[in-house]
Amino acid sequence: MTARMVPLLDVRELVVRYGDFTAVDRVSFSVGAGETLALNGPSGCGKSSTALAVLQLRRPHSGEVRFEGRELTTLTERELRPVRPRMQPVFQDPYGSLSPRHRIRDAVAEPLKVQGRWSDTDGPARVAELLDRVGLDPSYGDRHPHELSGGQCQRAGIARALASEPRLLVLDEPVSALDPSVRAGVLNLLADLQDDLGLGYLFVCHDRAVVRHFADRAIEMREGRVISG
Repeated sequence: MTARMVPLLDVRELVVRYGDFTAVDRVSFSVGAGETLALNGPSGCGKSSTALAVLQLRRPHSGEVRFEGRELTTLTERELRPVRPRMQPVFQDPYGSLSPRHRIRDAVAEPLKVQGRWSDTDGPARVAELLDRVGLDPSYGDRHPHELSGGQCQRAGIARALASEPRLLVLDEPVSALDPSVRAGVLNLLADLQDDLGLGYLFVCHDRAVVRHFADRAIEMREGRVISG
């Protein structure tokens, strides 16, 4: 990413408070298309609060969050609706992010239906394509989340995120709940998706070894502040 290019995501002087407690204290960073920026640090340092503020799931107290050049913090919920599909979360708990009542195919189809992009003719084929894209046999669409392993369930969650055709994925500890033998496969999948689709990743992770392996750049946080990077 050259200095002349507008970052996909540009965060400036972000402050997030919970009552009198400041969880994020004047944090700034940017993420380019096709780039992975890691937020690294111990539990409670403000990484996840930063991610939630980027997604506007937690409104910041002050600061700027610019996505594709547009300032998000001043938008109403209605104005945010067309923006949200383009910045999608992938959370730590692969089971908690999918409804236990819904089959996998319904979970992946839901964004298409909500966003008005579903058709009974093409929709099922699109769901099968997305499952295949994340390394799941389309037959897994007939299963419920509890019938999948943790790694398979996380792949289904990634397929659901891809259904919205995002430009940015906010990955909040996406492999920390997985067995070590499964983590590499999910990280390799994310790397392949980034190469193929040009996605930007904001990668929240406490594990420095994973950060060194996966991220292009990293910033380290302590007590809500950036201390390096």
